[in-house]
Amino acid sequence: MFKKGLLILVPLLFVFTQVHAQQFAEGVDYIEIKEPVKTSHPDKVVVTEIFWYGCPHCYRFEPYIENWKANLPEGVVFEQLPSVLNASWMQHARAYFALQAMGETEKVHKHLFAAIHLKRQRLNSLDTIASFVAALGVDEKEFRNHYHSFPIDTQVRKMRQKEKKYGHGGVPAVIVNGKYRTSGSLAGSNAGIIKVIDHLVQKELGNK
Repeated sequence: MFKKGLLILVPLLFVFTQVHAQQFAEGVDYIEIKEPVKTSHPDKVVVTEIFWYGCPHCYRFEPYIENWKANLPEGVVFEQLPSVLNASWMQHARAYFALQAMGETEKVHKHLFAAIHLKRQRLNSLDTIASFVAALGVDEKEFRNHYHSFPIDTQVRKMRQKEKKYGHGGVPAVIVNGKYRTSGSLAGSNAGIIKVIDHLVQKELGNK
């Protein structure tokens, strides 16, 4: 009787082990980017979130990624980049890059998300965004100067090129070390995205 039970248990343990070993699969939970994209920190593992301020999915994902980045493993760098996939997203992308150039991103980032999704403010033009950031203590004149500057034009152009290489069709999307892409539609949920990120980060740290 014991031998018979053991014979049944062994295959079950094998199946259990196989399921957990294949918990995250390429083509299911994430996509491998055919031609890896150069990262901002070649000596680190870079996790890049691509977002749009007007995206409700990005807004709901924000608390998850905020909690995750609060405890970055050693050797890992996190960055956020505004998507320019859609022409109507350009105002927010320029605003993000302008604030970044001024060192004011942290002051505005969460407030801008909340204003759009909680307060339903229509912040979709230079004038409305400039007034909004000014109310938060950002120098409006300097912000406007950056918004349409050549350096911001260059960042937008580079972002457009990067997104073509990443191959994603929507946001939020997360790129791990320029090699892998995941999203809610792949990972299944916001919590799922975080689990996939952790899996890929450990995979990349092991290759360093």
